[in-house]
Amino acid sequence: MSVNRCMSVFSRLQRHINSRTTRVTAGGFHASTGSGLLHKQHQTASAVCSRNVSSDSSPPKAPDTSLFVPVSLKADPSVDGSVGLELSQPLGKDELLKVLNRFYKKKEMQTLAADHGLDARLFHQAFISFRKYTMDSSSLPADLHIILSDICCGAGHLDDIYPYFMRHAKQIFPMLDCIDDLRKISDLRVPANWYPEARAIQRKVIFHAGPTNSGKTYHAIQRYLSAKSGVYCGPLKLLAHEIFEKSNSAGVPCDLVTGEERTFVDLEGKAAGHVACTIEMCSVTTPYEVAVVDEIQMIRDPSRGWAWTRALLGLCAEEIHVCGEPAAVDFIRELMYTTGEEVEVHTYQRLTPFSILDQAVESLDNLRPGDCIVCFSKNDIYSISRQIEARGLECAVIYGSLPPGTKLSQAKKFNDPDDPCKILVATDAIGMGLNLSIKRIIFNSLVKPNVNEKGEKQMETISTSQALQIAGRAGRFSSKFKEGEVTTMHRDDLPVLKEILSLLVEPIETAGLHPTAEQIEMFAYHLPDATLSNLVDIFVSLSQVDGMYFVCNIDDFKFLADMIQHIPLNLRSRYVFCTAPINKKQPFVCTSFLKFARQFSRDEPLTFDWVCRHVSWPLAEPKNIKDLVHLEAVHDVLDLYLWLSYRFMDMFPDTASIREIQRELDDIIQQGVRNITRLIRATDPSITSPTQTQFSKRGQTSGSSGTADSNLFIGNRGQRGQRGSEEMIGSSLASRLVKDGLLTPDLLRQLQREWSKDHSHPLKTERHSTNNKGKNKKKKK
Repeated sequence: MSVNRCMSVFSRLQRHINSRTTRVTAGGFHASTGSGLLHKQHQTASAVCSRNVSSDSSPPKAPDTSLFVPVSLKADPSVDGSVGLELSQPLGKDELLKVLNRFYKKKEMQTLAADHGLDARLFHQAFISFRKYTMDSSSLPADLHIILSDICCGAGHLDDIYPYFMRHAKQIFPMLDCIDDLRKISDLRVPANWYPEARAIQRKVIFHAGPTNSGKTYHAIQRYLSAKSGVYCGPLKLLAHEIFEKSNSAGVPCDLVTGEERTFVDLEGKAAGHVACTIEMCSVTTPYEVAVVDEIQMIRDPSRGWAWTRALLGLCAEEIHVCGEPAAVDFIRELMYTTGEEVEVHTYQRLTPFSILDQAVESLDNLRPGDCIVCFSKNDIYSISRQIEARGLECAVIYGSLPPGTKLSQAKKFNDPDDPCKILVATDAIGMGLNLSIKRIIFNSLVKPNVNEKGEKQMETISTSQALQIAGRAGRFSSKFKEGEVTTMHRDDLPVLKEILSLLVEPIETAGLHPTAEQIEMFAYHLPDATLSNLVDIFVSLSQVDGMYFVCNIDDFKFLADMIQHIPLNLRSRYVFCTAPINKKQPFVCTSFLKFARQFSRDEPLTFDWVCRHVSWPLAEPKNIKDLVHLEAVHDVLDLYLWLSYRFMDMFPDTASIREIQRELDDIIQQGVRNITRLIRATDPSITSPTQTQFSKRGQTSGSSGTADSNLFIGNRGQRGQRGSEEMIGSSLASRLVKDGLLTPDLLRQLQREWSKDHSHPLKTERHSTNNKGKNKKKKK
């Protein structure tokens, strides 16, 4: 060996000795070259001290380690090559494997690792990775190689592996090294402190409490119109549009701001003193004299509640006028106590009465002008509207996925006293944002699909709050009906409805919160290799909230984050894309979202021509329900474009052209909805057969009634439907079905032929009947 080579090895040996003499720190564990017993004693003392300190304060929330995704390690070019080998001896793979497995099985090591964030799951994952690393690496760091060599030769202690194991664990699980910082970032216990501008002023909070149609919002809006400046925050675009038009009609210049639209009354684009917006779009930095926060009870909404919390805590207004159910009063008082602000409550009574009838409708033959049948699925909407028109009556149709223009058009048609349309079939989309002239609300069902705070979908009976919101649409003060009536379609549902409406609305107890883009960016700084979906999961896992708050459901956000994870986007752009309000159940909308993100990532603007090619514009009028559903999805895609255009103006430049074709598309959809019965008939002539009409309460409670976006033409067969069919047999069933439009003459002739054919084989018929009886007996057992 040359002199230079010897000197080089000697200097590296000296560095290694110094490094071993200096205490090696890993995960709070201090290891020296002494015996394992000293290590254990030192560790035990540290653990006791640590436990004593933590006992003085509330223990931090334990993270959900199933969310910790290991990072792939890359070869470190700074490793000292073969220095470890030169200073000791080669490592025998068999002996090394035995040493590592003994280390893994040692209970003290598992306990020590658990004290530093490695639970059993992470300890196992980290060990597998560490063992693979040490067994497969052609050259290990000198200090690790020498430690392992000493242990294999009996000159070292098994505990000496721990610091190097922890060093490796923190490389593959970087969140372990910054868990305290992550906890601080995700601490959501004092959200009032997030809005220093609002805390800098002493705001006056006025709560306008009352049921539907009590004039509570009217009184708040009057104060809004008389102020020098103001902001209205509503849950729906339709409500924001209504206040926008009302304000400007009253001579108070007002701008409109929604996720997809910015309308300035000033031709030069100068902001007016008043603005009507959807609640997610309200500014928490602009000062106003008066702010109106409508439908405050939605602060507990599992998905959108965070927007009401943000508005209530963050709006910079001298007066905050809150409108909503009386059940929210006590909670809002408590919430405002945390900001040092008192709440003044104004209580209102309903302006027109409504009564619960003692009889159910039971048959569509008993409908009257001014009736509104409320359904909770598109399937019911399609089925019932066709049956109504088969009776020679016209009906309007309103459901959630219709464009706002179409909803307003249908509402206008129903409200027009000169229009022959006197019946409305709608989902609970009528609960807010539409002024309708309804005499009688008829609940077709009392069961609807809901998403709970955990993001789980379930079928459940509507709440008292939901029932009152819908029932309150009957006999509105501004309509021609001075009294409202409420009932059900089915006799069995009526006592249930009466019980629901007799209960007090459950008091609101919690408000929603949501991680901000800034918080997620700070998480990403500490965890640069984590996916956005994983970052949000870890954030929610570590987040701490007090008893007044909950973290809103983020499933839709994660769904979109996972969808575009493979597309190269910076974190802020990725976050914005994932907050886009799209319906993930619509495949065409999801595909479009993916293509938008991909085009954006290439830094290629999404032009009008590009969008037209994607949606195959121009589009024809729908020929069946499937076409209508597709047109609704295209409308949502254009909404998505407009929503993104206000966040990335350079990349989505053609908003005016897109808005123009969206208006044309709205007209096409309106025409389709006017002819919805024809579309249903063209889609499936047998859609409204008795076995496909969802009139069975038992079928619905079993979860088979479907959601608004489930398969459109799948219905229930319940005992009520069967019983009704048996009762009809003796009263010219065929003529009744043909009259109701449930059976065409061609189908009737085909059934007659099949019936005759069956009776020509009496043995076959008898055998079939016997088999059915046997099956029925088994079912009874």
